[in-house]
Amino acid sequence: MDLFTPLALGDLRLRNRIVMAPMTRSRSSVDATPNDLMVEYYRQRAGAGLIVSEGIAPNADGLGYCRTPGLYTSEQVAAWRKVTDAVHDEGGTIVAQLMHVGRVSNRLNKPDGAETVAPSAIAARGEIYTDQAGMQALDTPRALTIEEITGVAEGYRRATQNAYDAGFDGVELHCTSGYLPAQFLSTGSNQREDEYGGSVGNRCRFVLEVLSAISSVGGPRKVGMRICPGNPFNDLKDENPEETFTCLLKQASAMGLAYLHVIRMPSAGIDNIALGQRFFADSLIGNDSYRFDEATQAIADGGLSAVSFGRAFIANPDLPIRWASGAKLARLDPGTLYTPGADGYTSYPKL
Repeated sequence: MDLFTPLALGDLRLRNRIVMAPMTRSRSSVDATPNDLMVEYYRQRAGAGLIVSEGIAPNADGLGYCRTPGLYTSEQVAAWRKVTDAVHDEGGTIVAQLMHVGRVSNRLNKPDGAETVAPSAIAARGEIYTDQAGMQALDTPRALTIEEITGVAEGYRRATQNAYDAGFDGVELHCTSGYLPAQFLSTGSNQREDEYGGSVGNRCRFVLEVLSAISSVGGPRKVGMRICPGNPFNDLKDENPEETFTCLLKQASAMGLAYLHVIRMPSAGIDNIALGQRFFADSLIGNDSYRFDEATQAIADGGLSAVSFGRAFIANPDLPIRWASGAKLARLDPGTLYTPGADGYTSYPKL
């Protein structure tokens, strides 16, 4: 086996094991609706065995960054259908990554009426870019009530149904980077004293309920989850992340999910790949700065089922073809990662 060997992950069929990682690119319309530029961006990269979309908000409260998309209105569903049709026309497979940012937001990046919510009313230290006023402090969130937590899980379920209505082949739960699911898991951001806080089992409850809600739509074999135990991004702190994620993965693995997507991040001090292998040995996607030869070896050794690549896919829309032919990779322009327009987005040429 190598990176070019086809693969089945649950109900997902991959032409190769080169996965396009989810990447926020801030090209959506201001009302969180995908546009024609995004259709072309994803179409260009449909040669990946699997595309994991950029983070998509399941509801308006879930938005946090400027010019990021949602999946909670009929207009957004129709716009995403253009994206998935373009990918499918090229023979590709694409899943929607559902991303609720929780406390990682500023009111200027949200529509009127949307709130910044979290497990506890604890602001994350840091700033976030806004088109209106540049860098701004992160909001202090409002703590969700138990009834509202149930409503958030239901919002994920509706977004999953919308994803399938929009033509996505599956969904991935974003469960890292300091966003809402990770906030519930972590002791630093979750200081609740009810059944969603305190013990490790209680802190895992929200994520497991969301996975159950997502799986109730099209079955668990279309559902993946992305994690990175120990990731401190967006001021995330947990007293014992290895214990937390062992508890989570033990229960999630019994659900029959399609795959687990793991960012290895050696700086976190945990062997995240080994942790993932304990529970998802036959359906593990590895991520984080893999070289082509390193990824090839990980597949050949059986340690990973597939490997996801981010920056390489930005600058090389035809990445699998380049690797298969031994062609030189184009270089990424970091200055255009999040700027509006086609430059640095759909402007990178194919061979």
